[in-house]
Amino acid sequence: MAPLFRRLLLLTTTLALTGCSTSSPPSTGDAGSDVPVDSGSSSDPDAGAPDAGTDTVPWDGGAEALPERTDHVDLGPFSDCAFKLAVGDAVTACDDASLFDRSTCPAGAFDDLDSTGFYYLDARPSTGSSALSGYLLRLPLEGGPGTLSSRPLTRQEVGAGSFFTASTLPATRFSPARDLVFMGCTRPTPDRINGCYAQCSQGKVGLVGTFTAARPGIRARGEAESSGLTLVSESSVPLGMPVDVYVTKGHAYVVSIGVLVGTVGKPGGLSVLDVRDPSHPVLTKTIQVPGDTYWNGVWAKDDALYIASASSGVIVYDISSPADPRYVRAVPNDPLDVHTVFVKGDRLYAMAPSPGDAVLILDVSSPLAPVELNRVSLGVGGSGPHDAFVYEDRLYVSYTEAGYQAFDVTDAEHVQPLGGYFFDGQYAHASAVGTFAGRTLAFEGGEYAGSHLRVLDVTDPANMKLIGEYGLRQETSIHNMILQGTKLYVAYYQEGVRVLDVSFPPKPREVAYFNTFRETDPGRTGSTFEGAIGIRVPGDGFIYVVDTSRGLLVLSEQP
Repeated sequence: MAPLFRRLLLLTTTLALTGCSTSSPPSTGDAGSDVPVDSGSSSDPDAGAPDAGTDTVPWDGGAEALPERTDHVDLGPFSDCAFKLAVGDAVTACDDASLFDRSTCPAGAFDDLDSTGFYYLDARPSTGSSALSGYLLRLPLEGGPGTLSSRPLTRQEVGAGSFFTASTLPATRFSPARDLVFMGCTRPTPDRINGCYAQCSQGKVGLVGTFTAARPGIRARGEAESSGLTLVSESSVPLGMPVDVYVTKGHAYVVSIGVLVGTVGKPGGLSVLDVRDPSHPVLTKTIQVPGDTYWNGVWAKDDALYIASASSGVIVYDISSPADPRYVRAVPNDPLDVHTVFVKGDRLYAMAPSPGDAVLILDVSSPLAPVELNRVSLGVGGSGPHDAFVYEDRLYVSYTEAGYQAFDVTDAEHVQPLGGYFFDGQYAHASAVGTFAGRTLAFEGGEYAGSHLRVLDVTDPANMKLIGEYGLRQETSIHNMILQGTKLYVAYYQEGVRVLDVSFPPKPREVAYFNTFRETDPGRTGSTFEGAIGIRVPGDGFIYVVDTSRGLLVLSEQP
């Protein structure tokens, strides 16, 4: 989850999570990989996938380097309908329906359209820059007035036969108040509406263009709830908004971040569930620390549980009694914002975006007594390091706007940068790394609209190259992933859980899915950052998924 997400979530709506509009530039313990089926290692269940595909994969290691398209590809106009006035023309009422030319719009396109739901609107101007502006349209499921990016709608004609909305955005330091009007034209798929729009200000037309509106609450491609995955159990989480899980010692440790429900705070913390019977998890304990309510990542080693805290750095708990964690200490001694943690062998890597923009390397050979060895930083500012994966003495850091970066950590006190993969507008967020046909490959995912999975050949980290891609709707993005052998398990926000066969890495192939997102789930706000967010595959035959509203879902994979 992006650090920016924390701030913007409080602006979204009732649940007040850190959301962002689809116009944001480039998004768990966010990264992790459990025991691969052919890894030959059972002692380090999060070590990655050594030679993950050579036994079963016909891939010979050859692949053509693909051109980088970035996450924001201009798809051209979304519709043939148009606003009749030109930019700069005088206008009396921007929301006058007669000003829209809908002669090309098919009759009956909206005959069965619901009057409720959440939509992500991408608006593309017809002149000037083709950069999209993103808006969140909320039409409450219980009925009543809707909002556009948290502003009340002044026109709300959505339902059987029509999609016509308008709102007024307030003046800012940089612009006067603006009227925004969206007129639907076509419905190419049940989950999508295309049309045209106009933006007016001070009696003149400021922008005209086309838009596409996706409704993630309607499953794309005619999907069912699931294919290849079965729901074993579902457990609500009583603290904040759940975001990550680690499973060890027969228990699931779920961390949550604090949120607002209306005007009431719902602090985050740790929820412990006994999952020795995965079909009947039992909540054994909840832990909260006053004033320390943003717990975003979790990992474990032996009897130590490590929690990434935005206020206290890495919090260490003793889980020698798995159902009853006991506080040990926080490291380092100074207040630090740690966003995620990753453990490999006797080292813990903590992503600390502020202050210091650094990756902390700690010695955890004595798991309950971490000792800081070094801090690694690119010193480039921005959102800082978000997530990490360690594989064969290389530290791979998803460094948000600074891209995907590799370091040699053979000697923790003398870390050497090796190279990276970067493109304009990138927001590197999570990854998993393994060996396929003698090549070291990284499965890298970004966050924010347009982000998707990239398969990178990182054998030579100074010359990383793109060799494969996988993505779903433009409006959604990946949050977390787990690599096991030749399967990649992806927590894909509103797209739920996706299981990919990556035995032929240049062409990842989806083999199973489970749609966790439902608009009707309590606490949904329509934020881009809702749905399947955390995932673990600990090797016990089950998949543990955290959904931001539904809590902990335990899934089984059909043979």
